[in-house]
Amino acid sequence: MEFTLGERVVLPYALAPWEPGEVDENLPVLLKVLRGDFLCFPFGGQKVGPPHGASANGEWKIVAGGEEMLHLGLDDPESGAWIEKILTLKDGETAIYCEHRISGAEGDYSYGNHPVIDFSNLTEGEGRVSVSPFRWGSVYHGLFSNPLNREYGALKPHGAFTDLREVPLANGGTTDLTRYPSRQGYEDLAMVMAEPASAEQPFAWSAAVLEGYVWFSLKNPADFPCTIFWISNGGRHGEPWHGRHLGRLGIEEVCSFFADGVDVSRKDPLAADGVPTTREFRKDETVSLRTVQAVAAVPEDFGTVVSIVPAGPGKVKITGDSGKSVETSIDWNFVL
Repeated sequence: MEFTLGERVVLPYALAPWEPGEVDENLPVLLKVLRGDFLCFPFGGQKVGPPHGASANGEWKIVAGGEEMLHLGLDDPESGAWIEKILTLKDGETAIYCEHRISGAEGDYSYGNHPVIDFSNLTEGEGRVSVSPFRWGSVYHGLFSNPLNREYGALKPHGAFTDLREVPLANGGTTDLTRYPSRQGYEDLAMVMAEPASAEQPFAWSAAVLEGYVWFSLKNPADFPCTIFWISNGGRHGEPWHGRHLGRLGIEEVCSFFADGVDVSRKDPLAADGVPTTREFRKDETVSLRTVQAVAAVPEDFGTVVSIVPAGPGKVKITGDSGKSVETSIDWNFVL
């Protein structure tokens, strides 16, 4: 996916460093073609069906399309749902409006959007990562990277935090998740729950400052209560990883118990913390899940994004910790 910013073309989304035909043919489709952003329904594994669901592995059908819109559909054999993906562009904007409609499902399901951002061309700690204010944060509760499987993690399992700049390490001390790439040779997972929307902050956001531009995502925290950080920096050495998946960061908007299977999420393991991990779906209802993913040019030394707020009905103002700010056209009401 390319965005044009003035005379520049930027490509924030990651591509796996392998071709589909180069890896084990028995791998799930999503690993063979790992790239960009994809819907996970359910989020994580399931007893029957591929990890992250048919939506992340199946072949979508074209329902309708045009220069500024693509409407896709997919039958999910596991849940019985009909899932639609509608991507829309608007003149004068560097944004992708993404809506997923899920109908025909019955029961409690985890779900999420799974963009993977590419920091691999940046120097150590050059990129900046941040989210809107959050009220709960934790490293994955179990062993996300198992050395017995030639996987290695740096963060402390179950480590709680209130600041992305001070996340517990397994060997003591803390590390700064707002600077990336970092901790090469490790693979980790952390999750935060956004504060509820308010009149002043009607949406939640995630942001990554790259080379002279910011990639950001807007969401309704009632639909996507949490953001998962899949910190993939060469910590996996099995197939197809082989230590070469470097400088990638999943900034994933979810309703899930980390990346565990949907059966685990259905047990509501974070109820005591007030963190929902599934949503109820009903056969006679259509659920609409909306996000906006966009880019905007930022000045030199912009720093880490500290706020993204409305700047009128069709704009947002993005401010860095340097005090510098930019405005960009975007219909933020889309996610509400």
